[in-house]
Amino acid sequence: MNGLFASNPPPPLAEALRPKTIAEVIGQSHLLADGKPLNLTFASGKPHSMILWGPPGVGKTTLARLSAKAFDRQFIAISAVLAGVKEIREAIDQAQQSMAEHGKQTILFVDEIHRFNKSQQDALLPHVESGLFTFIGATTENPSFEVNSALLSRAQVYVLKSLNHGELRLLFTRAKQYALTDIEFEDAAIEILISHADGDARRLLNLLEQIRNAILGSNSIAKKVDHAFIENAISIQARRFDKGGDHFYDQISALHKSVRGSNPDAALYWLCRMLDGGADPRYLARRIIRMAWEDIGLADPRAIQLANDAAQTYERLGSPEGELSLGQAVIYLAVAAKSNASYKAYNAARAYVANDQSQTVPTHLRNAPTKLLKELGHGKEYRYAHDEPHAYAAGETYLPEGMKEPNWYEPVDRGLESQISEKMAFLRKLDEESKKK
Repeated sequence: MNGLFASNPPPPLAEALRPKTIAEVIGQSHLLADGKPLNLTFASGKPHSMILWGPPGVGKTTLARLSAKAFDRQFIAISAVLAGVKEIREAIDQAQQSMAEHGKQTILFVDEIHRFNKSQQDALLPHVESGLFTFIGATTENPSFEVNSALLSRAQVYVLKSLNHGELRLLFTRAKQYALTDIEFEDAAIEILISHADGDARRLLNLLEQIRNAILGSNSIAKKVDHAFIENAISIQARRFDKGGDHFYDQISALHKSVRGSNPDAALYWLCRMLDGGADPRYLARRIIRMAWEDIGLADPRAIQLANDAAQTYERLGSPEGELSLGQAVIYLAVAAKSNASYKAYNAARAYVANDQSQTVPTHLRNAPTKLLKELGHGKEYRYAHDEPHAYAAGETYLPEGMKEPNWYEPVDRGLESQISEKMAFLRKLDEESKKK
């Protein structure tokens, strides 16, 4: 057996299998394949400052380390989680010393760069500009929001992707050949491990290490891993889900757009992904209610009622039983007739009022609770709609004097709104006839 499980404490499997060359890197072919951006950068021998943005376990630190080797530079790594101004100054001093004594430039790698505050990020700028070191930052958060614009403008952003099924399968094969040669894996067990790795190479290697340790600790002669063994012996983490981060907002966006796009299966998928990842069902219930108002509206008012009922049901039942009501709600919303007419009308009216001066209420619409107000004409000539034909005061105006009819609300020809549209057309016809008289 290789040294990973020898008597001396070995490095973790994830560290032991860290690629030593660019050719060994699994994944990121959109950056590393022939003719792709990072491949061309490594081939040129001329490094530039960059920010590697991607989820955990996709090779950000590995690529930073390989950059130093490829460009023959001193490599200094600091973690923004632990480091402060003191560590930044020490790194700068070390880079200056390397330049002065050996004429060798430095690559400064800052892991979790989004954890640095503005002043800490600003401290790097003069030395990036002077060329003292080439800056490489790694982040799991959107650099547009988390990295200062001055630093961002001096670095090329590369987006790293989660490893796909085939790439994780290749990584599994490599790990098995290195440290698990005497363990037999059923194909179903491999699929479970790859599924729960969720695109994260480090997570897959950690799961394999758990399996190896579990087998060694069980003193079992049989060294076969199946579905039951995985369930009993190792801890399976939740899917990748950063509450409040990019994955969170990307997934809620996908859920909302799936409902709007009338795809119930996709809506259920994203709902279950978020629940599986630990999203608060109450938050999801609020968003589902918002979807009903924004995208279904008056085309099917039952959607709004059902969304509210689902939220109340969850409050009464809790998890996991109450989550079924949320699932039923997104299915109904997805298949319901769609209309954003009310949403658009409301936004248009809000925008108009925000930019308009305060208009006076027309006299005939004013309240007249006192004798004086009646004498001033408040409410005079108001037409009580219920006393008119069709319960409609044809030709009456209800807007401020001189304001044109804005026609903000334009019902669609779907669901209940098709009937609303017909009624509004009928009322407008009555208005036209009244004007002619």
